[in-house]
Amino acid sequence: MCEHKHHHSTKKDTTRTIRIILGLIFFSAAFQLDGGSRTAGFIIAYVLAGIDVLYKAIMHIKQGKVFDENFLMSIATIGAFGIKEYPEAVMVMILYQIGEYFQDLAVEKSRRSISELMDIRPDYANVEFEGKLIKKSPTDIAVGDEIVVTSGEKIPLDGIVTEGSAVADTSALTGEPVPKELHIGDKAISGCINTNGYLKIKVEKEFGESTVSKILELVEHAGTKKAKSEKFITRFAKYYTPVVVLGAVLLAFLPPLITGDSFNIWLSRALTFLVISCPCALVISVPLGFFAGLGGASRHGILIKGSNYLEQLSNPDTVIFDKTGTLTKGKFEVTQIVPAEGYSEEEVLEYAAYAENYSNHPIALSLKNAYSKSIDKTKISNTEEIAGKGVKIELNGSVIFAGNAELMNKYEIKYSQPNTSGTIVYIAKNNTYAGSIIIADELKPDSINAITELKKSGIKTVILTGDSESSARDTATKTGVDKVYSNLLPANKVEKAEEIISTKTPGKSVIFAGDGINDAPVLTRADIGIAMGALGSDAAIEAADIVIMDDKPSKIPAAIKLAKRTIRIVKQNIIFAIGVKLIFLTLGAFGFMTMWGAVFADAGVALLAVLNSLRALK
Repeated sequence: MCEHKHHHSTKKDTTRTIRIILGLIFFSAAFQLDGGSRTAGFIIAYVLAGIDVLYKAIMHIKQGKVFDENFLMSIATIGAFGIKEYPEAVMVMILYQIGEYFQDLAVEKSRRSISELMDIRPDYANVEFEGKLIKKSPTDIAVGDEIVVTSGEKIPLDGIVTEGSAVADTSALTGEPVPKELHIGDKAISGCINTNGYLKIKVEKEFGESTVSKILELVEHAGTKKAKSEKFITRFAKYYTPVVVLGAVLLAFLPPLITGDSFNIWLSRALTFLVISCPCALVISVPLGFFAGLGGASRHGILIKGSNYLEQLSNPDTVIFDKTGTLTKGKFEVTQIVPAEGYSEEEVLEYAAYAENYSNHPIALSLKNAYSKSIDKTKISNTEEIAGKGVKIELNGSVIFAGNAELMNKYEIKYSQPNTSGTIVYIAKNNTYAGSIIIADELKPDSINAITELKKSGIKTVILTGDSESSARDTATKTGVDKVYSNLLPANKVEKAEEIISTKTPGKSVIFAGDGINDAPVLTRADIGIAMGALGSDAAIEAADIVIMDDKPSKIPAAIKLAKRTIRIVKQNIIFAIGVKLIFLTLGAFGFMTMWGAVFADAGVALLAVLNSLRALK
C-alpha cells in the first residue's frame, strides 16, 4: 500500500515538473511574439502549468467543496487574464506550482522517514517443506505452524523458539540498539531482526494479531485521532475562505463606486488579495507538525496513538506510576526468611512454595524459585484465594496461610513484623504464626533519573501499588516520588486515580504509567495511559494511549518533552502563517503588493512552515 502511494506521488511530481518546464518555455517564447500570437503563447503556457489546478477546482465545486486553494488560484488567475495581465496570470500559476512541488517534496520526505522508521512489516515467512525453505506470505501462516528465520531476516510473526539460537535486533520496535538473545523456549517478537543464527519458531498468533501488525495499525491510524489545533484549522479554513472571497468581491466593487477610481486597479488588487489569501501554509503544516511529532516519537520506541494525545501529553499536572514492573524490574527475589520459634527456614519456605503453587504472580514465582525442589501436588487440597490478602490451602491435613498482614488479621493470627523494607509474606500453620519471608524487587536503573526529570519540570509524581507499605515507601524514598499509596487492589487504584484527577489543575492532564497486565482499568481512566515495556503485551497495547516499547521509565519525561516541542512548533506555524497572511492581505488590499509578490508570499510562508514542522521529526 505504502509503495503504491509513494509510486503514485513520484509519478505526480514528474508530470508536474515537465509541465512547469514546458510552461516556462512557452512563457519565455510568448514575449518574443506580437499581438494574438503572444496572447496564444501565454494561454498555452497557462494551461500547461495550471490545468490540474483548474481541473481540481471544477471537481471540488461539483462535490460541493467550493472554497479551497485551487478555487482561489483559478479565480485570481482567470481574473488576471480578464484584465489583460497575461504575464502575471501565467507566472502566478507557475510559481504556485513550484511552491506546491517543494511542499509535496517536504511532506513526502517526512512520510518516507516515518515509513522507514516503521519498516518492520515482514515481506515473507519461511516454511520448511521436503527439506527446502519456501517463502509464504505471513498472512497465510496459521497458529501452531513452524517457521524458519535465518540470519539477517525479520521475524514475521510472534511465537516461541523451538530450535536454534540467535541475537535479535529489537531497535525498530524499542528505538534502543540493545541486542536480545533468543534461545529455545524464549518468546520471539515479530518486527525484530535476526542478526545472526538460525531460529525455528512455533507461531502463537496469526499475522493480524501479531505485535508488528498491531504497531503498524497504530501508526497508520494515529493520524485519524486529531488534536484540537488540527480541528481548529479545519474549522478555520471552512469559515476563512468564504470570508476572504467576499472580502475580495467587496474590494473590487466598493472603492471604485465610492472614489470613482478605475475599476481595473481595484479588480487587480482584489485578485492579488485572493492569491495571498490561500491558507496552504496552515492546512499543510499543522497536520504535518503533528505527524512529524508522532514519527519522531516512534523513532525512539514511543508509540503515540494520535495527535490528540500529543496535545494532552504536552501539559501534564501529575504522573502516576504503578510500582512493580514500571519503576522496579518486577523480578522478585527472596532476600530473608525469619522463622518463628519452633520452625526452621526450610519449613517456612516449603509452606510458602506449596501455598503459592497455583499462582503465576511474580511474588509466587520468586517463592517457588527459592524453594527450587519439585512440588508434590497430591499433598495439596482445598486451595482458596483470598482476594488482595493471600492464599489458604490444606497441606497433608494441616491448614497453611500465606499472605500479607491483612490475612493474619482476618484469621486473628498473632504475628511479628520484621523491621525491613521489601514485600513481606507471612506464613501460618493451623492458625499459629510460623514466620515471614522478605521479598525484594530491584529498582530499574533509570527510575531515579525519570522522577528527577519530571520533578525538574514541576510535574507531581505519585505511586499507586498493591504492594506493602514498607516496600512502596522504600521505592518512593529511593526515587524521590512525592506521594505513595500502597496495599491497593485494582479497584482501589482506579478510585485513587479518580481522586487525583478530580484535584488536578484545570486544563492539565493526569498521566498513568503501568506495565499493562493488570493496569488496564487505570490506563483507560487516566487522561493519558502509558503502557511500559509493552513488547508483546496485547493488553497494554490495546488499553494504553501511548506505548513505550522498552522498559525505560525515562522515556516518559522524554515523551513529554517531545510533545511540548511538537505543540510549540505547531503554535509557531499557526501564529506565523496567520500573522504573515494578515500583513500581506493588508498590503495587497492597498495596492502595495503585486501578484508576483503575492505568490512568493504564499508559497514562501507555506514552505517555511513545512520545514519548521519537519523539525519535530528530529
